[in-house]
Amino acid sequence: MLIAAPLGQDPGYLVGWGTLSLINAGLAQGKNRSGLVWFLISLLLGPIATFILVTFCEKLPGPQ
Repeated sequence: MLIAAPLGQDPGYLVGWGTLSLINAGLAQGKNRSGLVWFLISLLLGPIATFILVTFCEKLPGPQ
């Protein structure tokens, strides 16, 4: 039988995780990437997505 583990009693974790996702979306848009996609990735990966975005994603050229 599968039993889902509770997310925790402290809502601070969820607020922090959501805030980090919004920050990552802003970082992604600053690098001319999709903010929505990086927001969703950040919901799953959190700080790992921040590391990937900052370290490996170069700024794409903007429309000219």
